[in-house]
Amino acid sequence: MLFLFVCRDGAGKLPLRYATRAEHLRYMIAAQDRIVFGGPFLDGDGSPLGSVFAMEFASVADARAWLADEPYARAGLFDEVTVATMRQMVPELGLNALQRELEKELARPS
Repeated sequence: MLFLFVCRDGAGKLPLRYATRAEHLRYMIAAQDRIVFGGPFLDGDGSPLGSVFAMEFASVADARAWLADEPYARAGLFDEVTVATMRQMVPELGLNALQRELEKELARPS
């Protein structure tokens, strides 16, 4: 199952992000077989505001356990965290997946 993590950093915690970054990167490298995409989201000046990850897990319990041990989370960097299941549409996982999705949407009763 694909999970989306949206994690917003707390105000004034940029030094904490940088202090924990190497440990975070090691953790992400160890989990790279689960990662669909991820990275920081940025303000207008290019400074990190938080992190977004889309990752595969067997269950919500597994996803939350992974996040609980994530170095930024353990360090208290995140003030707000959203974990949601999602379905990947792009990049397309199969031939014409978006076209098939459009056809289903158009066929749905209004």
